[in-house]
Amino acid sequence: MLLVAYDDGSNAIAARLWWLMRYFGLQASLLDGGLAAWKAAGLPLESGSVLLQATNPSELIGHRDMIVSCEQILEGQAMGRLKVMDARAAERFSGEVEPLDSKAGHIPGAVNRPFQLNLDEDLCFKAPEVLRTEFDRLLAGRKVSQVAHSCGSGVTACHNYFAMELAGLGPTKLYPGSWSEWIRDPARPIETGPGGE
Repeated sequence: MLLVAYDDGSNAIAARLWWLMRYFGLQASLLDGGLAAWKAAGLPLESGSVLLQATNPSELIGHRDMIVSCEQILEGQAMGRLKVMDARAAERFSGEVEPLDSKAGHIPGAVNRPFQLNLDEDLCFKAPEVLRTEFDRLLAGRKVSQVAHSCGSGVTACHNYFAMELAGLGPTKLYPGSWSEWIRDPARPIETGPGGE
């Protein structure tokens, strides 16, 4: 069965659900353009309560090869084998503002790719070839397998994860704890400004 995630905005929240379904081995996709695109196409909607029949829950086993930890980031960066791609807005990434977390900035060496750059003016994903060109430029020759996506709390990072797969540039990895976890340990380094190479 194919599970399709959507939301009523930029698919930032839906992308996290899509990633979680994939992490647990389920077949999943995103509805491009979300609920707005569905409505604009004149497709049917339902309202009211949905009654579901109870079933025995399936055992869900996560694919640990899809994620990285703080320790793996530190080790991978020290050995030049990992590039963190941060999906937050540029002003949060640079440390100019931080409305949610207790410290501002980003993981040292990270590059910034605000997730909104994956979308066109209709909040649909850009064409795969356009996304591929943009990500190739950002990767600057680095292997796709060396990319770990991050953001504030591991949600919008999934948007970049999805966009890279849509562009045929996958698989990559996710740092689920992202910035909110990174800053919990004062020994972990913090960088401000425009970011990595």
